[in-house]
Amino acid sequence: MSRQRIPLITELPLVIWLVLVWGALWQDFGVGNLVFGAIIAYGVVNFFYLPPVELTGRFNVFWLVPFIGRFLVQLVTASVQVFWLGLTRGPELRNAVVAVELRSSSDFLVTATGHALSLIPGSLVLEVDRSTSTLYLHCLNVLTDDDAQDIREEVRATEAWLIRIMGTRTDLDALLAEERG
Repeated sequence: MSRQRIPLITELPLVIWLVLVWGALWQDFGVGNLVFGAIIAYGVVNFFYLPPVELTGRFNVFWLVPFIGRFLVQLVTASVQVFWLGLTRGPELRNAVVAVELRSSSDFLVTATGHALSLIPGSLVLEVDRSTSTLYLHCLNVLTDDDAQDIREEVRATEAWLIRIMGTRTDLDALLAEERG
């Protein structure tokens, strides 16, 4: 079975990323090391096939800037909350696994949403069901169904921000229609 040939321009962002990772791992960004890293990266993307990540072709920097601010506020707030819960509740803290079905079926947006959530203390993505675009998160301090619903709303709000920043036109239209009606 032969695989579809992917043009170099499509693979270029991945190759560049792998070269940067190569340089960072060796802590050497000299020309020789980066050229060798580029050769290895090109070999990796051609011999160890992964389906290409399909980018949307749209990126809205006007939504990115407030998203970064929102993310930093969440990061600090969650860090303080986790610290406080650790001091006051310790091992008696109740946890839960919360399933959240996302709007988008894009692997790119599901992954971006999962990474954004995992960087915030107090929650961790345990599993992703690609067929239904469902994230399963381990969350701290979930005592009631209302707490779980609050988490679902927060996850969907994060996804909504990411759709506004870099989602497909179809996902953006669906999000706007959902908000209107």
